[in-house]
Amino acid sequence: MRRHVIIGRYGPGDRSRFPLGEGEAETGLDLVGGERSLAHGVGRALDDLARSGVHPSEVGVDILVLAAHVHAADTRISRASESQDGWTREIRLIVPVSDPERWTAVSPTFVRMLDFLTGDRWTLAFRARPRRFARITPARPARLFGPRFDYLSLFSGGLDSLVGIIDALEGGRTPLLISHAGEGATSEAQSAIFDALRTHYRRRSFERLRLWMAFPDGFVRGSAGENTTRGRSFLFFALGVFAGSGLGTPFTLNVPENGLIAVNVPLDPLRLGALSTRTTHPFYIARWNDALEGLGLNGHIENPYWDKTKGEMVAACINGTLLRRLIPSSLSCASPTKGRWQGLGTQHCGYCLPCIIRRAAILNGLRPDPDPTVYTVDDLTARVLDTRQAEGVQIRSFQLAIDRLHRRPGLAPILIHKPGPLFDESPARQAAIAGVYQRGLEEVGMLLAGVRTRPT
Repeated sequence: MRRHVIIGRYGPGDRSRFPLGEGEAETGLDLVGGERSLAHGVGRALDDLARSGVHPSEVGVDILVLAAHVHAADTRISRASESQDGWTREIRLIVPVSDPERWTAVSPTFVRMLDFLTGDRWTLAFRARPRRFARITPARPARLFGPRFDYLSLFSGGLDSLVGIIDALEGGRTPLLISHAGEGATSEAQSAIFDALRTHYRRRSFERLRLWMAFPDGFVRGSAGENTTRGRSFLFFALGVFAGSGLGTPFTLNVPENGLIAVNVPLDPLRLGALSTRTTHPFYIARWNDALEGLGLNGHIENPYWDKTKGEMVAACINGTLLRRLIPSSLSCASPTKGRWQGLGTQHCGYCLPCIIRRAAILNGLRPDPDPTVYTVDDLTARVLDTRQAEGVQIRSFQLAIDRLHRRPGLAPILIHKPGPLFDESPARQAAIAGVYQRGLEEVGMLLAGVRTRPT
């Protein structure tokens, strides 16, 4: 087990030294890719936005630079070898920013959100950028009109984000979509949907900001990589805030996610803590909003579908005809390439947690139309599913959770507090969250009617 510190540096001339703690291993993160351009996709994102008339603020750049540090640590420090308990890592970041005093004031908020999000122990320190990089973004040109975008939304390539962008476009909005280009299947889904939307709404001038950020194997010396990526939504949110800071008006970053997944109540005791993802949990989003206020950014993050199940989102989509056509292009599966050993292409497995919720949503939201998605396990009722194998683990967990709530429906208002605090939410919103949790499980229950599971 080792504690790790990642120190960001603006090029080889940035040689400031920082003392290490006992047992702490240092990794340098070079933030400069050329003479003055920023590396890890940040410089390219600045250029892409500038072509659309969007010029992020210095604090906006700082947020994306912080996210680069977080993403490097989260994906390149192994939980297995670098933690005492096989999960909890101790990570310190030293981040060069435009205004260290302002950033130090909000540091506790970011630490709290990162600890909650990833289940690790984070320490953040901020220092001034080198003088040569004191200003990174060019001065915003004087224009009569600002950027044309009036809607900012994350765009993952999944079914929820597809519903969200169709609703926005049908509502007459001009969105700027925010995408992180991760592994190939996800990136392909994003591009396929975006191209189809551009064709369908060819008279509309919406755009997409797409960031590629990945760090090579061996980036952290002596550590294997890490694939749990509990911190990925920090990068996703940071990219959206980075873009929003350049709109020149107060902005809302929309995070389209159904309420069942947003709260993500553990299906069984083994899913407690950070083993259950918290990427859009209300507590996490609230801490982001606290941080934005503390940084002086006139922006806000919200989930417009927090009170809807995935099936309710599908059923209420403003253009159901277009949604039906594009559903096969959307990607929900946790591991869409795991069928390759069977000679299969990229497709939904049909039995992981997001696949189960997707299938239930389409069954309930599109009825009587069939689900057009191709699943590796197409018919869940065709045979008994082994709960000791991947095909049956998640389904059995859902069955247990559904049965528990069916027998004791009064548990819903209690169980919603297990994934994390909800003290930011009013009593009325907490009651609504309990309702969407209960309805979400009922949706899944309809899908799993007649499905048989047992250990074999």
